[in-house]
Amino acid sequence: MIDVLVVDDDFHVAEINAAYVDRLPGFRTVGVAHSAAQALADVQRHNVDLLLLDHYLPDLTGLDLVGRLRQAGHRVDVIMVTAAQDVETVEAALRNGILHYLVKPFTFDGLLSKLGAYAELRRTLRDVGDGTTTGQRQVDQIFGALRAVTDVAPAPSKGWSGPTVDLVLRIVGAADRPLSAQDIATEAGISRSTAQRYLRYLEERGALRLTLRYGDAGRPEHRYARISGPR
Repeated sequence: MIDVLVVDDDFHVAEINAAYVDRLPGFRTVGVAHSAAQALADVQRHNVDLLLLDHYLPDLTGLDLVGRLRQAGHRVDVIMVTAAQDVETVEAALRNGILHYLVKPFTFDGLLSKLGAYAELRRTLRDVGDGTTTGQRQVDQIFGALRAVTDVAPAPSKGWSGPTVDLVLRIVGAADRPLSAQDIATEAGISRSTAQRYLRYLEERGALRLTLRYGDAGRPEHRYARISGPR
């Protein structure tokens, strides 16, 4: 489970962002902060993996907050979620190790792709090994992971939903075993036939791997797992 702290001075926006996070399998909101001081206290009090961080806060800027967190030894990851679009701020975010930068206003689909890519990065770091040594192949996997989700599955323009494609990918990716269409339907809140259609689409495009599970009688059950490895 990835623990997320939402930091935004706008109470309404913070509530929306937290609700978005809690809709995604494998993510949960552990707190909502409306100032840098409150965010610092929450990071010290809770186990926080990721900040969804606005730049415009009443006491410090978001990037100033990142600096304070680093000085205090906190290794929390950061995705900026802000209306700030000036080149200076974007460049400073890049140089301060911000993993993604999402400009307000944004859609649920936009946030979903950033969080999905972050989850893929964590999986890649875990799968590469113990972290003591890496070769070029492993390094390329790690640096490519943040682009993985957005690169994998652009939905066709008609008859498909981009958020549903990403949601199915996230559900399969978070599972510790191959899933059936019924498993996906139950988790995503969609019909079994819709789940089957999206699973076939993702399997045909190389995002999922199909396996067959044979029972005592009848046709084998189709099960799907996320394909991992170099991108």
